[in-house]
Amino acid sequence: MAVQVTTTWLGEMRFESTNPSGHNLFIDTGEESGGKGEGYRPKALMLSGLAGCSGLDVAALIKKMKLKVDDFNIQIEANLTEEHPKYYDKVAMHFNFFGDDLNEKKLQRAVDLSVEKYCGVMEMFRQFAEVKIETHFLKKAN
Repeated sequence: MAVQVTTTWLGEMRFESTNPSGHNLFIDTGEESGGKGEGYRPKALMLSGLAGCSGLDVAALIKKMKLKVDDFNIQIEANLTEEHPKYYDKVAMHFNFFGDDLNEKKLQRAVDLSVEKYCGVMEMFRQFAEVKIETHFLKKAN
């Protein structure tokens, strides 16, 4: 299945990128690199793609398994190499589930299925980075 994305220069350090969904996004650098900070940074966008891919899997599995979850988020910390080309060599993903009645075993299974089977972005990251996964079960925030 071919996917096409077109990224168009808007001047200075700013670009607009199409997406097959029909929603465009803007890419820019910070002022320290000659941009105005008016868009996503490309490398950070990769991390958002990773979290989004796995998050969509987990959300679908929560629905399919009829699990009760008040909220969840995915926090990612990534180490960028020092030498050019700079890339992420270590990535830590933290799946944080919130609720008073969490089925920890099934939620862990949902995370494991995403990480090990469904998330293609995860598989891409594994080609160049050491990826660590942690799952946290937390009471509902007051």
